[in-house]
Amino acid sequence: MSSSAEQNPYTVRPSSADPADQPAGLRDIEAELAKRWPENKLEPSLDRISALMDLLGQPQRAYPSIHITGTNGKTSTARMVEQLLNAFELRTGRYTSPHVESVTERITLDGKPISEQGFVEAYRDIEPYIRMVDETQPIPLSFFEVLTAMAYAAFADAPVDVAVVEVGMGGSWDATNVIDGVVSVITPISLDHTDKLGDTTGQIAVEKSGIIKPGALAVVSQQPLDAAKTILEHAVRVDATVAREGMEFGVLHREIAVGGQLVTLRGLGGAEYADIFLPLHGEHQAHNASLALAAVEAFFGIGAAREGGLDADKVRQALAGVSSPGRLEVVRRSPTIVLDAAHNPAGAQVTAAAIGEAFAFTKLVGVIATSGDKDVSGVLEAFEPILSEVVVTQNSTHRAMAVDALAAQAVEVFGEDRVQVEPNLADAIDAAVTLAEDSGDLIGAGVLITGSVITVGEARLLLGRRG
Repeated sequence: MSSSAEQNPYTVRPSSADPADQPAGLRDIEAELAKRWPENKLEPSLDRISALMDLLGQPQRAYPSIHITGTNGKTSTARMVEQLLNAFELRTGRYTSPHVESVTERITLDGKPISEQGFVEAYRDIEPYIRMVDETQPIPLSFFEVLTAMAYAAFADAPVDVAVVEVGMGGSWDATNVIDGVVSVITPISLDHTDKLGDTTGQIAVEKSGIIKPGALAVVSQQPLDAAKTILEHAVRVDATVAREGMEFGVLHREIAVGGQLVTLRGLGGAEYADIFLPLHGEHQAHNASLALAAVEAFFGIGAAREGGLDADKVRQALAGVSSPGRLEVVRRSPTIVLDAAHNPAGAQVTAAAIGEAFAFTKLVGVIATSGDKDVSGVLEAFEPILSEVVVTQNSTHRAMAVDALAAQAVEVFGEDRVQVEPNLADAIDAAVTLAEDSGDLIGAGVLITGSVITVGEARLLLGRRG
């Protein structure tokens, strides 16, 4: 294990998200929000968000919603759902978390993040009601609860035709769950947040299935057996209809293509959608696309009220335009630098498989910075077979695992000779690029930056990739 402070000509740019570059109003609001409970501190209750929605006149009832939960793939699936709905000329609001670079990304209208001025106005509009709830509840509203209320109010003001809402954590007691999703979507469930959700996938599915409302239609990806059983039992209790990947819909065929993959999907009404170009890497993204398509079909009543399918050309156009920042995203070449937000073992496993399938790296160096509350050993073990060396570092948040602690775990998995320590993320990227360049094969060499959404967001800014 080594540490190097040497400078290298491949220097990353300073962050363009410096608070000094942000409008004063946005900086002030972010400072106010930062005083509230963070997203990883929870008190499982819908009392506070429900009280705020009452004061605001129930804005979340002003439009139908598609509600998305699961462990991995939620944001990518939400972005695909949004693209498909936009292709059919519906105005959309999308609420996702966490953000990659700017908090404004969490609230989007028609696929574009709310403007900084719009974010400020959304907060100021509901600020008096936030104070009223804070004064009457035993615990003040959390950071996530306030953002959720802002999104729901902004969608009503727009107004949108449909909201696409990603759960923050869990489902039944998540702040987003004051909506009645006409379609509920459950992406693959695996072990994550076990201290809060349970230590088996079946237990975690109890919380996840809580977004399925009476009479709704649930679109469910392939799941571990205990999770699938839990979801189906909940659906029966609330008289919801369930569409299962591999049964009522699914991926029929996929092949690697330049810049992504070519897939054939089967929809809820039996229609086949052939020759769909998906500009994302990995088998998991094909399954996310299948899930998103089924959700949109269900929203339009296909599979229940009618057979057939959607306009295939519009589906192709929509999915061909999908992007998912920070998910196997190539941001530089020579050597290739890939960003991926994998932060739990299941996510790391699918990322590792996708890299092996989509890239022909002769040497791949990892830059890893994780949060302290994750199964870090599981993440490192998933990446070990594909990484020649790893540079461990630390992102800027209070949740980050200390670099020395991460280094100790990395040495156990990779061995001392394959681990380098750089406490600063910019230095870590430079060090990884140097290691990749030392192979002498710039075409086949690469760098993977991973471990958390925060790490990827900070790296994306350092490397000058925005949008």
